[in-house]
Amino acid sequence: MNVAYDIHLSFTDAVFSTQTRVTTIDGRAKNKIPPVTHSGKIFQLKANGFPAVNSYEKGDQLIEVNVWTPQHVSPEEKTMLEKLNESQNFKPHPDKNEKNFFDKIKEMFS
Repeated sequence: MNVAYDIHLSFTDAVFSTQTRVTTIDGRAKNKIPPVTHSGKIFQLKANGFPAVNSYEKGDQLIEVNVWTPQHVSPEEKTMLEKLNESQNFKPHPDKNEKNFFDKIKEMFS
């Protein structure tokens, strides 16, 4: 049986890459987050889920990334963010081929 896990990343960690430690049913595991990871991305840790009934096989742990949006920003942070917002690189332009959460889950079990 699979286990779902949410992880929250800062914007900079999602853009530049980071390594995280996630809690699993057997302890903790390292997970490398590649550069330019979007919110909603799901990573799969094989055999880190619950054991199947009457079997030796274990499910997977599915880690969904959530990019953290701060609740409050200082005047300096606001100025920096406004400058970034002027760049076309920071304007949303999703690809028509991007899959939604349910499509990604279906794909993992296919």
